[in-house]
Amino acid sequence: MRLCGLRAFVVSAVIDLSIIIVSYNARADLERCLTSLQSPAPAVPHEIVVVDNASSDGSADAARRSPGVRVIESGANRGFAAANNLGIRASSGTNVLLLNSDTVAPAGAIDALMGELSRHPDAAVVGPRLVDGEGRAELSFGRMISPLNEFRQRRLVRGHARREPALSRRVEEMTRHEQWPDWVSGACLLVRRRDAEAAGLLDERFFMYTEDVDFCAAIRARGGRILFTPAVEIVHTRGRSAATAPAATHVARRRSHLAFYQKHYPGLAPFLRLYTRFFAQGR
Repeated sequence: MRLCGLRAFVVSAVIDLSIIIVSYNARADLERCLTSLQSPAPAVPHEIVVVDNASSDGSADAARRSPGVRVIESGANRGFAAANNLGIRASSGTNVLLLNSDTVAPAGAIDALMGELSRHPDAAVVGPRLVDGEGRAELSFGRMISPLNEFRQRRLVRGHARREPALSRRVEEMTRHEQWPDWVSGACLLVRRRDAEAAGLLDERFFMYTEDVDFCAAIRARGGRILFTPAVEIVHTRGRSAATAPAATHVARRRSHLAFYQKHYPGLAPFLRLYTRFFAQGR
């Protein structure tokens, strides 16, 4: 009887999903995100881990008041990649969801995203359709970063932001079809733990920005595939943490961008240093 009880406990203790949320001075967004994850909570066995990067606005305390949430205080602003790695290493789910604090998960969305991963056993990563508060789509996936691909992506993103009809229609059309891109946005990125660990987790030289593209590239290099699914929508309000320190955010973005090119295109480093300084203002 004791053995049977132990087996039942082991089975019930298995966690299918670890939800990792990095927090930095965006308390209101974080509280909204956590509320969305509990009203109702995902049906899949899961844990929620908030990694707080030394916020000064009470974010960590607010997260602790949220039922079932575990908080890790990093002790410093370690950046997005390093903080996510802290959360991944401290968690135990078979799958890991990297989720921005400025997102809202509609009822059933997390379970649906897990369902998409189960439906595609060849997928290592799944990203949902991201929309803003008005329901307008975000171009949250794309081809591997290169100067040409960035130019194309930036043209679409900026044109859509300016509500240029033709480009907005193009983004809407692109985000309505299931695709196998080179990367999906780290704002909401579901990955099998075994693939994340095989890739060495996120590269911590990227403080913020481009770490999701690099992470997906490392996974693809090991045979993993990246899936974008329009079957699941997550609301992404974008940039509240960045808005608290715009100048520092711009510098971090530029440094990460340059580090990405130095890592993936080392022969182009002299040109790309000028490129990132004067033209590549980020995705």
